Amino acid sequence: MLQLRSVLGNSQKLDGGAMFGNAPKAMWSKWVDVDEQNRIDLSCRALLVDDGERKILLETGIGNFFEPKLKHRFGVQESNHVLLGNLNEMGVSEQDIDAVILSHLHFDHAGGLLSSWQEGEAPHLLFPNAKYFVGKRAWERAIKPHARDRASFIPQLNQLLQESARLELIDDEKNSWLGPLFSFSTSDGHTPGMLLTELHLEQGNIVFAADLIPGAAWVHAPITMGYDRCAEVVIDEKVAVLERLYQQQGSLFFTHDPHIAMGQVSKNEKGRYILINEKKSL
Repeated sequence: MLQLRSVLGNSQKLDGGAMFGNAPKAMWSKWVDVDEQNRIDLSCRALLVDDGERKILLETGIGNFFEPKLKHRFGVQESNHVLLGNLNEMGVSEQDIDAVILSHLHFDHAGGLLSSWQEGEAPHLLFPNAKYFVGKRAWERAIKPHARDRASFIPQLNQLLQESARLELIDDEKNSWLGPLFSFSTSDGHTPGMLLTELHLEQGNIVFAADLIPGAAWVHAPITMGYDRCAEVVIDEKVAVLERLYQQQGSLFFTHDPHIAMGQVSKNEKGRYILINEKKSL
């Protein structure tokens, strides 16, 4: 029997202005709480898919690989690998995971693949029995990044993935090993080739929105992040996904929203996209 569960990883506090691009604070501060340093709360939420035979994890969050100085810089809040702890509370060990699907390799989505930082020790890959699925173009960006986002990637992780013999690149809508439950498309506005995973369910499809729509506040079509490589492309891609899910009565799964794990896409009386049937967790 198919089971979907949301799993929280390490959380962050990041600058609200950076997370909302050119939107004024007077607007975005109505949607999120902001602290005295202008930071907002962000989760790093994974989705665990258990089809009865395999356990497949969509993303791993930021994890606990940063040394203390960088952990402070990027607002990582906890001192342990939260994702592993929460999986264990569900009765799932890292050895039980059969596959990890990564939308892209920015550290706040893939850092959880690495072991916790320990002074004088090199990190190692977690989930030793898992295949690691990455979009082909997202992988190419990670190993040859642009100066604009070079700092968002983890060179040691790329090397470990290459050496693992378990890295699989996705360059098609379907993957035979993952099967018909999963389909894939790509988004280029945030980073080239970012993989959008869609789950095909009888009760309505679910899109793992990654950084195309990182949380409920970004369902507002014109709202983009300062971290996006091309805001206009993000908006066009976002509207296409939102409109399709609206027509299909489908839902978005959010990795960075601190309060909402998933919501169904709808429209209000003005024709603007909104969420209904919001879920705090799965």
